[in-house]
Amino acid sequence: MHPTDPPDVLHEVIYVSTLAADASSSVVADIVAKARLHNPWMGITGLLIFDGMRFCEQMEGSQEAVLAQLERIRQDRRHINLQVVHQGPLAVRRFRRFSLGYTTLDDDNALGRLEALSGQEAIAAFQALLSSLDLDA
Repeated sequence: MHPTDPPDVLHEVIYVSTLAADASSSVVADIVAKARLHNPWMGITGLLIFDGMRFCEQMEGSQEAVLAQLERIRQDRRHINLQVVHQGPLAVRRFRRFSLGYTTLDDDNALGRLEALSGQEAIAAFQALLSSLDLDA
């Protein structure tokens, strides 16, 4: 599917979720490791941001693959209060080189602010958040 995806088949989802109270933040390493193995098979690329309490993930690929992955995440007991802040077509992959990029965030409120947004406002906030991160996408 990637890297020669025709633009009309790309789909993106951005969600924010909270780490379950009974899950240790050490599970994040397991989530990232498994996703980095699984995502290439599904043609999914993206970025996971974790602030110690909340996750924000952007996934991109075929609509079928991205929505199937989103459903698996919804069923994952390590995530609670999953809120999709944006979903729709994507012209060009944002993270071509990441099966799953991962970074942490020091601003404890940034993902909470993003979680309250939707649509174009959520995309704008996500892009602003990216500009503050040290990523080589």
